[in-house]
Amino acid sequence: MARVGQLMLDEGRVGDDQVIPAAVIRGIREGGDRAAFARAGYRQLEGWSYRGMWWVSHDANGTFMARGVHGQSLWIDPTARVVIARFASYPVAGNAANDATTLPAYQAVSRFLQQR
Repeated sequence: MARVGQLMLDEGRVGDDQVIPAAVIRGIREGGDRAAFARAGYRQLEGWSYRGMWWVSHDANGTFMARGVHGQSLWIDPTARVVIARFASYPVAGNAANDATTLPAYQAVSRFLQQR
C-alpha cells in the first residue's frame, strides 16, 4: 500500500516509467466540489473534498488520502514528501470514530518530517 502511495506522491512515476498519467494524479489532487462535500456533514474534515475514491484536504501541503471504513489509511503529503500507510481493523465501520486521533497524528508526522 505504501508503494501505491509513493506512486501517487511521484505523480504516477516509478523510476523512469510513467505508470499512471501525471494528469490523472493532478486531477485527483484537485479534489471535488467542496460545497457538496460540506453538505455531507463530515465535521472533522472541514474544507476537504472527495474525488475518484480519494479524500483531499486542500491544506497548504496538498495532502490527500485514501481511507477504508475500518481505519485503513493511505496519507500522502506532497510538500513534506511523506507517505503513511496504515492498516487497521476498528470494530466500528466509519472513519469518524477514529479521525480525531489519526488525522492529527498523520499531520504531526508530516510536520516533523518536513522540518528535517
